[in-house]
Amino acid sequence: MSDGQRHAIEARLARIEGHVHGVHRMAHDGRGYPELVHQIVAIRAALDSVLQAIVKDLVEEFVSSASAKGRAALVVEELREVVASAL
Repeated sequence: MSDGQRHAIEARLARIEGHVHGVHRMAHDGRGYPELVHQIVAIRAALDSVLQAIVKDLVEEFVSSASAKGRAALVVEELREVVASAL
């Protein structure tokens, strides 16, 4: 993962972390369940978006690694395991 990409991922995760803390405060303040559910859905969507970006970068990295090292079968299996755990 490039430094720029890592920085972007970290920034997105920091925003998600802030959002989670905000929802926790909402729950503590007695906000209604519909509001909480709406915010939690937004957090899940943001996490899914970060996961997609990470997996995309991971696939590119693995394909490049497999090509360079001539060990495609092993790399593809490792990639399958990572992607399966993300689903």
